[in-house]
Amino acid sequence: MRRLTKKKALNLVKELDAFPKVPESYVESTASGGTVSLIAFTFMAALAFLEFFVYRDTWMKYEYEVDKDFTSKLRINVDITVAMKCQYIGADVLDLAETMVASDGLEYEPVNFELSPQQRLWQLTLLHIQERLRLEHSLQDVLFKSAIKIAPEDSPAPLNACRIHGHLYVNKVAGNFHITVGKSIPHPRGHAHLAALVSHDSFNFSHRINHLSFGEMIPGIISTLDGTEKVSPESNHMFQYFITIVPTKLNTYKIAADTHQYSVTERERVINHALGSHGVSGIFMKYDISSLMIRVTEQHMPLWQFLVRLCGIIGGIFSTTGMLHGVVGFLVDVVIFTQDTSLAVQENSETSALMENQQQH
Repeated sequence: MRRLTKKKALNLVKELDAFPKVPESYVESTASGGTVSLIAFTFMAALAFLEFFVYRDTWMKYEYEVDKDFTSKLRINVDITVAMKCQYIGADVLDLAETMVASDGLEYEPVNFELSPQQRLWQLTLLHIQERLRLEHSLQDVLFKSAIKIAPEDSPAPLNACRIHGHLYVNKVAGNFHITVGKSIPHPRGHAHLAALVSHDSFNFSHRINHLSFGEMIPGIISTLDGTEKVSPESNHMFQYFITIVPTKLNTYKIAADTHQYSVTERERVINHALGSHGVSGIFMKYDISSLMIRVTEQHMPLWQFLVRLCGIIGGIFSTTGMLHGVVGFLVDVVIFTQDTSLAVQENSETSALMENQQQH
């Protein structure tokens, strides 16, 4: 009884077989079928190879949300070279609440304003990258995933300029970072600069922004103003940068950091009180912080999706080539049958004509 039950179960399973086996004696191999199979296998291998590169590639996903962090401090990373001696200029930050931020994190280093050939080549490369970023925004994804070498440092004599570099921590409110004549001093109503002791002949606010960013420093990220150079033809000149900062959380397979992106609008003018152009000579960077935050995440194709796509490629090519081979074979058979029929009709007509001639004779 048990054997009969097992046989019935096996027979039932055999009836459910969706892949019936064909005996080899019923299978006929042809040259055309072998050629189509070779082409199909070649396409399968090529597409599977390309699909593997797609699987290895990553892309950046951008999500937007409201920035709820207003209590933390904002870090400003500064590296600016001004064509004046260090004892003549001062840098500090004054925020919207009239709070003066101490510039203890900034260093004043005497340097030469003119660049060496190697430094000039780096700056031209940086400006070219900035231009390409304005035209092709997708290049920013490449910068998020890779690193760019920092500029080579060289300080040939004479030291006629001042490099102000370092970082500051400020409140996350709108503010004004500026570099102007004289060292800053605290004041009950804000702050002031000791500019009276500096001669107007020594004013020269030509400058080069080697780097300006907000938030955590990330190697390889090129900010909007990096590499910007402004040369002033007049001694009394005001340069203004209006900056909108967007908080950004970056999460890639190499790094996870809280940084900031920003956009900027530039404006400059000559200070001439006689012509009604009033103001203070210097470099002024007025920044404001957006209430939106961008979350940038590097994503990768899941393994299961890669396997599904690979099976789709193999099965699709196999089925398509099989159908094409069948259609081509059918058309060939139709053409051959038509030719054979026409030849048979022609032979019959010739035979009939020959028999009629014989009967006449």
